[in-house]
Amino acid sequence: MSGIYIHIPFCKQACHYCDFHFSTSMKKKDQLIFALAKEMELRKDEFKNITVETIYFGGGTPSVLSADELQYLIDSVYLNYKVTDNPEVTLEANPDDLNEEVIIKLSKSPINRLSIGIQSFYEKDLKLMNRAHNAQEAKRCLQLATLYFDNISLDLIYGIPNSTNAEWLDNIQTALSFGVPHISSYALTVEPKTALASFIAKGIIDNVDDDLAHEQFHILIEQLEQAGFDHYELSNFGKKGFYSKNNSAYWLGKPYLGIGPSAHSFNGDQRAWNVKNNAIYISKINLNQLPLEVETLTVNDKYNEYVMTGLRTIWGVSLDKIEKQFGESFLEYLLQQANQYINKQMLYIEDNNLKTTKTGKFLSDGIASDLFKII
Repeated sequence: MSGIYIHIPFCKQACHYCDFHFSTSMKKKDQLIFALAKEMELRKDEFKNITVETIYFGGGTPSVLSADELQYLIDSVYLNYKVTDNPEVTLEANPDDLNEEVIIKLSKSPINRLSIGIQSFYEKDLKLMNRAHNAQEAKRCLQLATLYFDNISLDLIYGIPNSTNAEWLDNIQTALSFGVPHISSYALTVEPKTALASFIAKGIIDNVDDDLAHEQFHILIEQLEQAGFDHYELSNFGKKGFYSKNNSAYWLGKPYLGIGPSAHSFNGDQRAWNVKNNAIYISKINLNQLPLEVETLTVNDKYNEYVMTGLRTIWGVSLDKIEKQFGESFLEYLLQQANQYINKQMLYIEDNNLKTTKTGKFLSDGIASDLFKII
């Protein structure tokens, strides 16, 4: 499985917590769309022996593009790459962009999966995060989207300052009431240089409470598992047949091509990333130059990445793969480092795969870092 990720770096307004690359100015939108198509052409040889199985529009806010603009970019994928018969085509979208007319147009396009950034159904949370939609728009958009799309994911954020567990439970139940088959949920994190970090530093907003986030994470798992969802990755819950194929490819170490400013790519041996600047990106592409940096991964890098991603997933870290791909010394090291967490019942081995227990899940990134091979 392999995928193409297309980064749309535009938003109507800046969410207070976001540190992704985006611009609130649409002045260069047309130029950037043409540059995205041209980058696909310039990089087609990278995927000449690979079949594309997923196309993912991320951002930013891809739903600020029209259905025709999205179709142009999808056509560019087909023009330059070999695409499987029925690819998963995902559009990240905000509720304020999804009226019925837009949803109907999208449903008639190759886009067959929506990932909707709800974050919360509480007005006070949306205002704190500076989201562009309100709670009523969130509910209305899901009512409409479920009429025209079967494959819908929605995002929820937990650990929001001054939120209660009762409110969080209500958020989850409201999300479930729409019958969506996939939910992605993330703890609110304070990234440097964001508005949220500034407000917390000035005492305008209370700091994030890790204990609250931990409690709400376990409420989330309990509620979604009761509702028939598989907790297949740390932040992702899906019903059978509705796991994100695009994201699963990342976690399983499959190759992917990132198109657009700030987009990352991976081919198994190298990681590459484009410049985080729209103007520089456009000018370089117009000169037939790729505005990217490339890093060749060491054996340790590959091992560390596999351990990190594997522990976050339902599949865990395959001990057979560690031995075959990295050798017996890496396997011995992994088991030696993992032993303390197995004794603490945070890790366990099942069918020769190293996995996190329910207790260990929330701490999986920290546990993984203790299993890393550092030179």
